[in-house]
Amino acid sequence: MGTGHVTLQHLLILSVVLLLGTPVEGLVRIALKKLPVGQNRLVAGEDAQTFLLQHHGLVHNEEPQPPPKSDIIMLKNYQNTQYYGEVGIGMPPQNFTVIFDTGSSNLWVPSSECYSSTACHLHKSYAASRSSTYTKKGKRVSIHYRTGAIAGYISQDNVQVGGLVVKNQDFIEASLEPSITFMLGKFDGIVGLGFKEISSGVKGGEIVFGGVDPNHYKGRHTYVPVTKKGYWQFDMGDVLIGGNSTGLCKSGCAAIVDSGTSLLTGPTAIITEINWTIGIPRRVSKACKKVVSKFGRQILDLLLKRMCDHIPIPAGESSVDCGELKFMPDVAFSIGAKQFVLKPEQYIVKIDEGDDTRCMSGFSAMDAPPSDGPLWILGDIFMEAYHTVFDYGNMKIGFAETA
Repeated sequence: MGTGHVTLQHLLILSVVLLLGTPVEGLVRIALKKLPVGQNRLVAGEDAQTFLLQHHGLVHNEEPQPPPKSDIIMLKNYQNTQYYGEVGIGMPPQNFTVIFDTGSSNLWVPSSECYSSTACHLHKSYAASRSSTYTKKGKRVSIHYRTGAIAGYISQDNVQVGGLVVKNQDFIEASLEPSITFMLGKFDGIVGLGFKEISSGVKGGEIVFGGVDPNHYKGRHTYVPVTKKGYWQFDMGDVLIGGNSTGLCKSGCAAIVDSGTSLLTGPTAIITEINWTIGIPRRVSKACKKVVSKFGRQILDLLLKRMCDHIPIPAGESSVDCGELKFMPDVAFSIGAKQFVLKPEQYIVKIDEGDDTRCMSGFSAMDAPPSDGPLWILGDIFMEAYHTVFDYGNMKIGFAETA
């Protein structure tokens, strides 16, 4: 991001290199908007849980079906994510606000036949009767998430992405959206940019199909091969805090890059070490002592305050002191032969709460099953700092500093 203060309120730039059937001249660009950062608009553990609990696919059909044969990748919902754009479905195009999500592979939008869900009435819906290119398919499907689900049926129509039109694209018309997540979300649906194996208002940046824009990055990209198709997964090396190895990933960890995850998730041991280093326990202790000072008396007061220094961090507690960023260490990820450093201004999230600003850690704990080994999910915080290329044709991922 160059110099200066970098948080989730700044520009996210990512590029996607995909094989979309016939070659496209030039670059296909889709402007991304960014929602204000708020407590209910950050996604971290949701994607991690989805990865672990539904590792073999997210769409559960009434009967098994092979992945749709299509040149464009379809979509799935990661609730309340920050970056979204617009696609058109049908002829004439019916426009929808969608999240472009590299952590999923399914496409769905609300259906005009979604009558009983409040979420459908609060968002744009697809009307098959208004499209001259619509083809009925009708297969019933459902997608289940940890905090909700959608249900609907498969339809087929032309999908317009930037200046590119993908003809006869299968997608899901959602006829049921019971979760409050979708009711509160600013997006209508999801466009997944993951692999088919798992399918069934302020400017926020730009997503580019068919190439890379040299104005978006500095220097050269470091490329690593995709190690497992499904999510964009690769092998990552050591994780360092303030230049010191954490040790756990020294012999290697698996990692995925996911634009549908706001934060960074990783093994509990490393995340705990990071959060201790940046001062979350001190903040918990400080809050405890503030309460004790109202009730303690002399010796008892001293003993209780000492006890505050040893209380466990409450589950989900990630608040830090906004005034202490300059004392926090850098956190670096070893990818390829290079270290990719995140400074405190990049991994600390500032949440605007009216007249007050609250800071929280951008690191969230998540442990993969022993069979999968340590796993990291590098979300929007990482992609904001490092221009990311998803090279489908060569099965590799590239990273370079954002310009």
